[in-house]
Amino acid sequence: MRQLPLAFRLLAGLSFAVFAAVPARAAVQPAEPSLKVEGLGKGTTTLSGPWQFHVGDDASWARPETADSTGLNGWEQLTAEKPWGAQGHPAYVGFGWYRLRLHIDPAPGASPEFALLLQNVQDVYEIYWNGQLIAHNGKMPPYPDWYWAQGAQTFGMGQARDGVLAVRVWKAPLESFDSDLIGGFTAAPEIGGPAAIGARKAELDYAWLRRLQYSFGLDSLNALVFLLSLLAWMRNRSQHVLLAMATYSGAKMVGTILVGLRLPWSYNLALGILQPFLGLSNVGLWFLLLYLLKLDENPRIRRLTWVLAVIAVTTETLDGLLTFVDWGSPWLVSWVQAADGTLTAIYTVADALPITLVLLALVLRKRLDSARWLVAGMAFLTNMIFVARIALEQGSRYTHWTISNTIAAPLFYLNGNSFTPQTICETFLLFAIVYAVYRYMQETMRRQGKLEQEFKSARELQQVLIPDTLPEVPGYAVTSAYRPAQEVGGDFFQIIPLDGQYRGCTLVLLGDVSGKGLKAAMTVSLIVGAVRTLAKFAPRPAELLAELNQRLWGRMQGGFTTCMAMILAPNGHCVVASAGHPAPFLNDRELDLPGALPLGLTADAQYTELAFDLGEGDHFSLYTDGLLEARSPSGELFSFARVDALFATRPDAARATEAAVDFGQDDDITVLTLTRLVIGQQSTTSLTAPILMPA
Repeated sequence: MRQLPLAFRLLAGLSFAVFAAVPARAAVQPAEPSLKVEGLGKGTTTLSGPWQFHVGDDASWARPETADSTGLNGWEQLTAEKPWGAQGHPAYVGFGWYRLRLHIDPAPGASPEFALLLQNVQDVYEIYWNGQLIAHNGKMPPYPDWYWAQGAQTFGMGQARDGVLAVRVWKAPLESFDSDLIGGFTAAPEIGGPAAIGARKAELDYAWLRRLQYSFGLDSLNALVFLLSLLAWMRNRSQHVLLAMATYSGAKMVGTILVGLRLPWSYNLALGILQPFLGLSNVGLWFLLLYLLKLDENPRIRRLTWVLAVIAVTTETLDGLLTFVDWGSPWLVSWVQAADGTLTAIYTVADALPITLVLLALVLRKRLDSARWLVAGMAFLTNMIFVARIALEQGSRYTHWTISNTIAAPLFYLNGNSFTPQTICETFLLFAIVYAVYRYMQETMRRQGKLEQEFKSARELQQVLIPDTLPEVPGYAVTSAYRPAQEVGGDFFQIIPLDGQYRGCTLVLLGDVSGKGLKAAMTVSLIVGAVRTLAKFAPRPAELLAELNQRLWGRMQGGFTTCMAMILAPNGHCVVASAGHPAPFLNDRELDLPGALPLGLTADAQYTELAFDLGEGDHFSLYTDGLLEARSPSGELFSFARVDALFATRPDAARATEAAVDFGQDDDITVLTLTRLVIGQQSTTSLTAPILMPA
């Protein structure tokens, strides 16, 4: 056999060596990318990555033997310092996995145990080490549960050395105000010994507290304002401005408790309860402006404020309730997101009411002091910033507008505290409100002092109108009782001896002016003065009532007066006329009197007399409708049936009055009884009335 040339043999050998080497090279793959952490001891190391990331969900991705292959439908590399929405997965919600191969080399003498620290992962997550679940935060679908806001969370890893750290994350569906640049990690995890990780968490918590100390101070002031306003309002329920201020500051305090203190509230619970309280806070501010700007004097503006208040609180409450739906159901989530956007649009428009109120005060040229205008100005600015920010946040993942972020950005820092336009305006608004309410209460106290002086005069006037003793009525035993519902009442009665052709007879008058207080007392004084004059020349009941009606016509300002007039002769003859007054009782039956209009309703009212005789022992009772309209705590009226039963017992005036007062007095009560005496029996009078001392 001929031997091959040397060159050919060398070329063949080289080719064989090359082809023989190819399988050997393919069999030796380089190791999967890993992060070496050497000399880990007293400090911590940031696991900034790059991390392997994969959308979707597969339990095998937690195991170390799973390859981190890249390419189509494979793993990609992301940094852990930004959300996945900002790294190529905008608006992605659902599951995502992070993986990182670690080689940990402890420092000599360091603790063999290690721990992890994670900051604000959105939203629910589980941590795996070499395929084993070692910790979780929140609850995964199908019944997810996560937190509104958390500080850094720490988890033990044991004596970890080499392996795969995997984090399974579930991001909840986006709210109407959410950006599309969110999801997953927002800051890189950190690893270190338990003591070092604990110290790092304390450092982060301290930095958070230091950054928000001004905000917490402002919240504390709101809490104090709420408490003082509520206590002051409970002492004087008529001061609606105090209730409005308590509502405004109290709702802000609740909002801080729900979302500002990093308490472990469920996201759904915190947001669901927060929404209606945000509405109440806004409504409290609206009514503060309504009262401080004196716009409550306008019925249409007041009605508009109430309507928008109901709409705002209702829509925000419904929007809050949407957070309690099943977030694991895709079709339901789509419906909820649409409803959320609609409700948010409605209450955002309603929240612009303070702007309207301030403009109305300017248009109507309200004469206000500087404190009220300061509140108006700060409320205008605060609300403009709030409404603009909320409105621009809506749908920002579609518009990609960043104006809301600019509005919310700090203008400056002071001792680590950030001051945004909203914070600055809310600070000035709070102090302006407190100052304005203080001025408002001073004005109210001055007005109340003037009113008290008027009531003092009215009490003194009524003290004159109610005599200490009553004149004797020949042939009769008279009892009377007067119980005003307030310090000054609208009931009146007079017993006047007559002269002239009616010498020996007595004029008895009993009536009730509509309303209570000073206005009623002044009308009573007018009536009593007129009656004492009319008794001299027009004592007959029908004529006297007609004359009184002429004098009261046009002076009652929409009110009226019921009245009973009666002339009583010593021999028992009686003539009576009624002007819309409850019928008197003769013994145990109600006297049937002709109907007639009360005094002061029409200028030409006419009245009819009824004459009858009282026999010896007959009991005649007159009363005002305060007796009939006494009301029990349960709301039940004293009623005609009880009045019939009461007078059937022939009570004296004091006992009849006490029966109604014990049942539940609601109006002035006056009762007058006359009993015909046997001839020769001594006449008596008895008066029961409060002593109206001057204030």
